[in-house]
Amino acid sequence: MSKNISIILSTYNEKPSIEFTINELIKYLPGVEIVVVDDNSPDGTLEVLKKINYVNLKIFSRPKTKGLASAFLLGLINAKGDLIGWLDSNMGQVAKKFPEMQSYLTNNDIIILSRYIKGGKDERGKFRVFVSYMLNKFSKLILRSKVNDLSSGIFLMKRDVLKDVVPVAKGHGEFIIEFLYRAEKKGNKILEIPYTHPVDLEGNSKSFPNIGKFLQFGFFYFIRLIQMILRE
Repeated sequence: MSKNISIILSTYNEKPSIEFTINELIKYLPGVEIVVVDDNSPDGTLEVLKKINYVNLKIFSRPKTKGLASAFLLGLINAKGDLIGWLDSNMGQVAKKFPEMQSYLTNNDIIILSRYIKGGKDERGKFRVFVSYMLNKFSKLILRSKVNDLSSGIFLMKRDVLKDVVPVAKGHGEFIIEFLYRAEKKGNKILEIPYTHPVDLEGNSKSFPNIGKFLQFGFFYFIRLIQMILRE
């Protein structure tokens, strides 16, 4: 039974993958509430979403606003589940892990899919794998966190976690690092389980369209980490 689970998806130009991802979520989490926030995708993503016949699908289109962090917050505001999760819209292959994640929530508050524990793996290009690994090692060190994959971005949590911490709706993927870090500091029990990060279906990533953009995102990650430390 998944009627008390909400999964949030943010979309921007996800036409090739969004229907598959939603179908996989429905397959592995029957009755799941799916909250999609689309940032005015010009490729027809919204049109694909509107054609999906699923009663528990909520769609929010933002013609004037963009951003991963604010999209997650909007989804969070409109999610009704006792358990709330997040999945990259182009990673439907990973939806099958959610039932396992749900089973571990009996004794934990947040379950994260992790590439950096025993059994985890990253199948993307070597450069992206190396940089992501180093980012997480650095983040774990500077934040003194026990979490190995702070930037995973695929998690399932109890709604009660929001009584302790809410995401800061600013930035790209770095908001997830801050959210998990603050939740951990508040004493929430976080468990990592291994998964294999697949090659993106489109063969690319919003966070790595080119070297320049990737370095720009990396700079913002670094600044956000420093801000977290200074706020403590």
